[in-house]
Amino acid sequence: MFFPADLLDLSRWALTLPTGVDDEPTEIFPADLSTFTHPPYFQVNRSGTAVWFRANAGGVTTAGSGYARTELREMTAMGERAAWSTNVGEHTMTITQAITHVPEVKPHVVAGQVHDGSDDVVVFRLEGERLMVETEGDPLVELDPSYTLGEVFTVRFVAANGQVAVYYEDMTVPVARIPVDADTCYFKAGAYTQSNEEMGDRPDAYGEVAIYDLVVTHR
Repeated sequence: MFFPADLLDLSRWALTLPTGVDDEPTEIFPADLSTFTHPPYFQVNRSGTAVWFRANAGGVTTAGSGYARTELREMTAMGERAAWSTNVGEHTMTITQAITHVPEVKPHVVAGQVHDGSDDVVVFRLEGERLMVETEGDPLVELDPSYTLGEVFTVRFVAANGQVAVYYEDMTVPVARIPVDADTCYFKAGAYTQSNEEMGDRPDAYGEVAIYDLVVTHR
C-alpha cells in the first residue's frame, strides 16, 4: 500500500480535510502524515503517480470560509506554522498537478495559493475551462482559456523583493509579477473547492486535484 507521503515530501506540511465539526475541520500535522491516507479525500491515485486531493461541496469548512478544502498548509522544520515575508529572502513553490474534477453547478477549484496571515495573496484557480492567476479576488492572467480536466501542468510562485512572480509551464519567464508587501506568508496546495450547497451544488459534488510533484524552497 502506498501512502501520499511515499510520493510527496510532506515533512513540512499540515493537512486540512473537509471532515470534523462545524468551523473545525480535521487537521493532520507533519508527524502523522508519513503513514496517513483518507480516501476519498486524500489518497494515492490508481496509477501510483500522484496524490489525489478531494473536497466536497458539503464538507466541513473553516470559520473564515464557506468552502471546503483538502489542502496542505506550509509548516517549518520545527513543526510550527510557516510565516515569511515577501520582502526578506526568496520563497518558491513549484507544483506539477492536474485538476481532475469540478462541481457541476459552480465548477471552480483553487489548486495553489500564496497566503498571508489573514487572506490569500495570489491564487491559482480553474473557473469552468478558464485556468487563471487571481489576486484580491480579481482575475489577473488567463493561463489557458480552454483547460481540459486531467491535463498535467506545472506552476511556480516565487516571492521575493516585494513581489510574487508567477510561472506557468515555462519556468524561465514569468507570466506575471505581482507587487505584494506582506508578512506572515505561507504556501498552500491541494483542492479548495469554490462551491457549496448555497451555490446550488449537491453536498457530494466535489473538486479534485492530482499533485505529481510539490517542491518548496527558501533562501
